[in-house]
Amino acid sequence: MTARVNHFKTVPTLVKAMYDLSMNVSNVSLETSLKHLVDLRASQLNQCAFCVDMHVKEAKLHGERELRLHHVAIWRESPLFTAKEKAALALTEALTRLGDHGIDEALYSEVRAHFSEVETSELTFCIAVINTWNRLMVLSQMTPGALDSAYGLDRADLR
Repeated sequence: MTARVNHFKTVPTLVKAMYDLSMNVSNVSLETSLKHLVDLRASQLNQCAFCVDMHVKEAKLHGERELRLHHVAIWRESPLFTAKEKAALALTEALTRLGDHGIDEALYSEVRAHFSEVETSELTFCIAVINTWNRLMVLSQMTPGALDSAYGLDRADLR
């Protein structure tokens, strides 16, 4: 895979704005482990190699169990996720693959059974941000692991 456009160099002001939004979203009230699952699942769906690589490493550094990371792709069948995590993953999939009919009432009700109105908004922003990063990285074809040392992800000791 060869890198295409480097957004970090071509539009640094916009990347900085996106990074600032990401930092604000990372400080919401949702559990860090939940945000990692959302980031990983959206990145898988969007086939963003750079982001899948990055979010696996981040999750591991924050103590996520490796088996759960492997099970994100099969979360519906896996017994390793809570009902709350499954609701978040379902919303992640629905917003990432937004269909002609939006989000149905059954899914919205399931999400609201586990998340307050504020948490639902926070979760929606988490999903929106990772989807934007995925699209930027998919177009650029940034090499997975290319920024590991800059972000401290080499400490994950995954090769």
